[in-house]
Amino acid sequence: MADDHGNEKKLDTVRLQTMSRAFMGSATLFAAIELKLFTAVSEGDNTVQRFAKKATISVTNADRLMTMCAASGLLVWRDDHYINAPDVQRFLVEGEARYAAPWLLFTRSGWNRWGDLAKQLHNEQEPQVMAASKTMSVEYAQRYHKATASVGFGSGRRFSKQVDLSQRRKIMDLGGGSGAYSIVAVQNYPQLSAVVFDLPPVVEVTREFIRQHDVEDRVTTMAGNFTEDELPEGCDVAIMASNLPMYSRQIIQEVIRKSFTALLPGGEMHLVGEMLDDDRTGPADAAIWGLAEVMSNSTGITHTRADCVEYFQHAGFDDISVDDFIPDILVRVCGRKPT
Repeated sequence: MADDHGNEKKLDTVRLQTMSRAFMGSATLFAAIELKLFTAVSEGDNTVQRFAKKATISVTNADRLMTMCAASGLLVWRDDHYINAPDVQRFLVEGEARYAAPWLLFTRSGWNRWGDLAKQLHNEQEPQVMAASKTMSVEYAQRYHKATASVGFGSGRRFSKQVDLSQRRKIMDLGGGSGAYSIVAVQNYPQLSAVVFDLPPVVEVTREFIRQHDVEDRVTTMAGNFTEDELPEGCDVAIMASNLPMYSRQIIQEVIRKSFTALLPGGEMHLVGEMLDDDRTGPADAAIWGLAEVMSNSTGITHTRADCVEYFQHAGFDDISVDDFIPDILVRVCGRKPT
């Protein structure tokens, strides 16, 4: 193997070692969140001695943790104290409007199972379509969607900035969870209404978010399973966001076909999800969420951009476009139903 200058490049184990220790970086982040390190730094407890006292840990251990956080780019050394990196300051300081720590910590529950991934891959039980949906409780739905709300509403704001809904009348939000996309959309477009279609335990939680944002007159809910049940009628926009890898190709194709049928003529559908590039080499986030379906023994897989375009084409959509929604994280595929 040669470098860009044609010189022979010596192979080493650095990349492999970095991957093998990646869990240590996750552990560092989790510990820093749980000890409220970033909140403490923001509030002025921004030296090793001050943070050690605040967190009631030894000065030595505070030094170790803060050093690792700085080496990971979470903290920055400034003269004689630490400051938070910009994204940490925005998303990991408790009390801030966009505090995202609950969602980051929510994924920690899979720690032990991911450590035993080889065993999980040997599972020979018949895969299920969203098996968790059959046993989901309202309490679990509350924990999950309250954890995801911070990132969900951020995505909802991004969607309403990227997509012009000024000529649209009604959204069906498939698997909408907290209702973030619908709530933000009706706040930005006064002529809009929306219906969030999700599992019965989930819509109980959706209604809480709708009440909190005072949009009960314009956002409603409908309980059901969009892989099995009829979809809402009278809508000229369909949104399906952040649940793509949970389902097989056949199911996604069928949901998009059903959406096409349910939409009014001239309506549009937006599929927002973790998609692989067409050469299947990334991004890693899409691959991770596809692999994560091993843990729930689901039929879900990672889909490519080309796969999703094909689903839209087979359903009958025109004017299909593919755009980066959040680079390296989410892609948005849009199609229009002919008039």
